Amino acid sequence: MQTITLPHSDLTITRMTFGAWAIVGGFNWGHQEEKDSLAALQEAYEQGITFFDTAQAYGNGASEQMIHQALGDVYDKIVIATKIVPDDFGYEDVKRACEARIQALQSDHLDLLQLHWPNPDIPVEETMRALVDLKQEGKIRAFGVSNFGKQDLTEALEVTKEISSNQLPYNLLWRAIEFDILPLCEKHQIPVLSYSSIMQGLLAGKFSNPQEVPDDRARSRHFSSERSQARHSEGGQETLTFEAIAQIKQIAEREDIPMASLSMAWLIAQPGMGSIIVGARNPQQVRDNVAAMQVSLSDQLVEELNEVTRPLKEALGSNADMWQSDSRIH
Repeated sequence: MQTITLPHSDLTITRMTFGAWAIVGGFNWGHQEEKDSLAALQEAYEQGITFFDTAQAYGNGASEQMIHQALGDVYDKIVIATKIVPDDFGYEDVKRACEARIQALQSDHLDLLQLHWPNPDIPVEETMRALVDLKQEGKIRAFGVSNFGKQDLTEALEVTKEISSNQLPYNLLWRAIEFDILPLCEKHQIPVLSYSSIMQGLLAGKFSNPQEVPDDRARSRHFSSERSQARHSEGGQETLTFEAIAQIKQIAEREDIPMASLSMAWLIAQPGMGSIIVGARNPQQVRDNVAAMQVSLSDQLVEELNEVTRPLKEALGSNADMWQSDSRIH
């Protein structure tokens, strides 16, 4: 398993991250058996994944507690990233939220503490100062941000340069961060942690047309605002999306590589990428995901995938918020 060391830290992370949102079920995930979740976490560790991403918002701490239940005895061998919600971005609130996350994970510190979304109502200087102080106090080993766009990241960097990561939506069908955000991250050597790495199954070839995609997976700006769970006001890019999917599938079949593995290998090959976050709800899904780490793409193949998804990238534009027209990622 490939690894990198996060900047401004001594944390070595694997370039594939176990995303621990789906293991709590609920939301648009549906029912989830706890035994499957615990087995998936354990399988990830056995397969060489030592980086786990969770959040306060994932089951109101249930995801963090599950990580402890499955992997508490190997905390010294893994890195856990968690996140606090924007309502807790005041200086004292950050400190209290950090303690709550430590308790949920049943640890004595946090490895990587991330800000889940920007909060324009609380001065970023106050929030970042709290993170700097927590690191100096030994409560956290590193801190990062999530969903911070060019403006928010620039403002945060004016307070401190010690930002170790930026977690962002990124995949072959969602390349909005390439316009402004990814170049800024590269400039300041802030590795990107990608979520929605296979676009909720679209890049695994699960659906061949928009009508097959259930409403709870058709909330993104790829789809029409007429879908029942959409929060944007756009017509969507369904034709271009499924034209791109069809071409990616053809390339995958030609190269004899599973479509999901091809898509994840493309992500790993992108400049500025730190680790790809991929969820799994059972051990077999973990094994399928890990197989992608064995796939190496030529520069020519990477460029071919760039080209077949370029029309969709241009049509969706630089708004990096997958869900809303009025972007929260500034």
